[in-house]
Amino acid sequence: MVHAIRVHQAGGPEVLSWEEVAVGEPGPGQVRLRQHAVGLNYIDVYHRTGLYPQPLPFTPGTEGAGVVEDVGDGVTILRPGDRVAYAGPIGGYAEARLIDADRLVKLPDEISFELAAAMMLQGMTVRMLLRAVHEVKAGDTILVHAAAGGVGLIMCQWAAVIGATVIGTVSTDEKAELAKSHGCHHPIVYTRQDFVAEVERITGGAKLPVVYDSVGHDTFLKSLDCLRPRGLMVSFGNASGPPDPIPPTLLAQKGSLFLTRPTLFHYIASRDELERSASDLFAMVLTGKIKVEVAQRYALKDVAQAHRDLEARKTTGSTILTV
Repeated sequence: MVHAIRVHQAGGPEVLSWEEVAVGEPGPGQVRLRQHAVGLNYIDVYHRTGLYPQPLPFTPGTEGAGVVEDVGDGVTILRPGDRVAYAGPIGGYAEARLIDADRLVKLPDEISFELAAAMMLQGMTVRMLLRAVHEVKAGDTILVHAAAGGVGLIMCQWAAVIGATVIGTVSTDEKAELAKSHGCHHPIVYTRQDFVAEVERITGGAKLPVVYDSVGHDTFLKSLDCLRPRGLMVSFGNASGPPDPIPPTLLAQKGSLFLTRPTLFHYIASRDELERSASDLFAMVLTGKIKVEVAQRYALKDVAQAHRDLEARKTTGSTILTV
């Protein structure tokens, strides 16, 4: 039998249950995927806690890589034996799963299953943030919160390749060094430095065209203060909890600011968008412009501990679950 993690009620890491499940045969347009590695992402916490509600019971996980075992009727883009990866369709915390074929991309031979599981969601998120949500250009200065996290480390590198100056917030000196070694020009240790004051100092008072904030509650309002008039606040995560509601007039008072809350899945909704996003990510990795750090590994059945460590901010870089 195949095993998977199941959630029967929203709650803490203890609700993640290792169970036997029946996978079945692929239906029209589907494949049966034998997974070799699964990615751990903060959105998994949002699903588990009910912040992003899911029909119960469900299997969490939005990223993985493995080998196609079988294909259903009408599938022409893949065949058994293909090495593939995905980011998006929930149900990843499993040894094997059914998934729509058009949500999978073929892996280059040079990219391992573990590397793919560590980078698909985070890497395509970074591409979305830097190229689609706001096109960062050479000479821009940007602020990246959680710069030593999985998304943060990839974003610092990608933005530096573009030619941007990267300011990043981190919680410790060790994380500051890690972020700096991955392209962050100005790491700020927010536990002892005021990041708004530091942004003003670094930019000579000019402030920023864009802030990328995955932290949420603890940083949201101060992030707005880092923006120049008509700047863009990109809120794409809630690691410290959701931000408090604000009146739209606050955006006007702080400089006619823009606010967006993007989700990757809306930016890779079509097959063409998915393939272009994955192709750009693969190119950045294969040319060595971006190095993805697999900093933590847990057995899939031990994912509850992985969630505890992630929420306690004990992790850096990317984390994978081995199957």
